[in-house]
Amino acid sequence: MLIHSIKELREKRKEWSGLKIGLVPTMGALHEGHLSLIKKAKETCDKVVVSVFVNPIQFGPAEDFDKYPRTLEADKALCDSAGVDVVFAPSPDTMYGSGNRLSNDTLTYVCPPFFYVNKLCGKTRVGHFDGVCTVVLKLFNIVQPDLAFFGQKDAQQVIIIKKMVKDLNVPVEIIQCPIVREESGLALSSRNKYLSEDGKVEALVLSKILNNIKACYKRGINDVSALKETAYSYLTDKHDMEYLEILDKDTLEEQEKANDNSIALIACRVENVRLIDNLYLGG
Repeated sequence: MLIHSIKELREKRKEWSGLKIGLVPTMGALHEGHLSLIKKAKETCDKVVVSVFVNPIQFGPAEDFDKYPRTLEADKALCDSAGVDVVFAPSPDTMYGSGNRLSNDTLTYVCPPFFYVNKLCGKTRVGHFDGVCTVVLKLFNIVQPDLAFFGQKDAQQVIIIKKMVKDLNVPVEIIQCPIVREESGLALSSRNKYLSEDGKVEALVLSKILNNIKACYKRGINDVSALKETAYSYLTDKHDMEYLEILDKDTLEEQEKANDNSIALIACRVENVRLIDNLYLGG
């Protein structure tokens, strides 16, 4: 079932009283990574809602909001085949009101702690996580799920959403699901559609760097600076690395020495497409 209005979704939600509800928030252009979240939701919940909404307030002025892929018909077909009960596809006006209401002057935002935001993706994408937390909290209030499912690829996002849920006493359990990769090792992403075939090959540099860091850690190297230095032999003028960090996987705290609770995170532009990836060093 495809629903566009908040009122209709809330009416459907009332019919599900007493059932366990799962929410998979997405921006559409669904792929196997999203399907893995849907599958987990289906396994653990009585009813599953997938939201498809390209959220304007999490994009910066120079980012790709206008060209972000919008494939609602294909997304709905995929959700139907996966047994999703409702696809919620609101418009920006439905979510935020009609007219120019998307500025800090006219819209109530949810602003996560500076400590979690001023690093990794948040450091260069100013305001991004304000937009993420605002839309996610709105979706939680609209759908009222018991569980919400997010992918590990957006590791910083998951940690920030967990923090928001804890701090604001939101009665939703956050379920983090593993990264899904192409056979080549490339992490699945809606933005992979922007890459040429050569670009997809060049994009493998992200997973190669991460896997090499983990291999070095397993061989006994735990100095974070030394581990990060291993990345540079993989980089060429076709790669514009934005960051490479090794942090605590639960708190995003900086570390001098890596341990089994560490996560390596990378952002890199290939063919001017911004890609992210990460890998736990323990396990």
